[in-house]
Amino acid sequence: MTSAQAREGAVALVTGASRGIGLAAARALAESGHRLVVTARDPDALEAAVAGLRADGAEAVGCAGGVADSGRAEACVALAVREFGRLDVLVNNAATNAPYGALMDVDLTRWRAAFTVNVEAALRLTQLAWRAWMSEHGGAVVNICTEGASHVGPNVGAYGTSKAALLHLTAQLAGELAPLVRVNSVSPGLIRTEMARFVWDGAEDQLAASLPLGRIGEPEDVARAVAWLVSDAAEWVTGADVLVDGGTRVRAAAGATFSYAVHERLRAAAGGATDKA
Repeated sequence: MTSAQAREGAVALVTGASRGIGLAAARALAESGHRLVVTARDPDALEAAVAGLRADGAEAVGCAGGVADSGRAEACVALAVREFGRLDVLVNNAATNAPYGALMDVDLTRWRAAFTVNVEAALRLTQLAWRAWMSEHGGAVVNICTEGASHVGPNVGAYGTSKAALLHLTAQLAGELAPLVRVNSVSPGLIRTEMARFVWDGAEDQLAASLPLGRIGEPEDVARAVAWLVSDAAEWVTGADVLVDGGTRVRAAAGATFSYAVHERLRAAAGGATDKA
């Protein structure tokens, strides 16, 4: 997927795009010339997001519904092809961090639901995009993972395990779909989103001060990485995971104790689970 293609009217489908990282990614892609299909579970929030994108000059349509619903996934891909005639970019951003808590207490029905949203939906949408357009014309897929997929933390075992599976899925698809489709991921650290509010709200100064780059992340930090990965600047990049974490993983060299500060917040949260689906 190249910038030249974007100028020719390439189309991007972004999930979980009514707020946070998904909406920021949609805006960044619109700025680089992409036309948009955006999805989210909340119809009212999605309508507001589409109105905002259009007000900023983007060509955008909404497709309300959760990514766990196979019928809605099919409808969103079909909408892209029907409305714009193509589908060049897929950003799998929708996710849930439920069930929240220790794995020995986890309800396995909710565990399976987390994998449906965080892993299976990304595979399903990639399959649909491949069959509808990308298998003949090429494209780019970006999966939003997490910095925490590489290690463990209190109460987020379901989320971390599912995102680790998504990270592996990214690499597997990159190999299987090359050379026509590039598949990469972005792994954010702590980002100022509603999904992560229970971690940063009331402790932002403490958390920011312990990061090497001195602040928690903004959705736009992740969106810029997404926009780069689908551009011609990254045309020789596939199967990669771009870490956007403010230095979280190198904090020890800076004498920082960020991991413990976040873990304290996670332990203290009675029910931090939410979603961006």
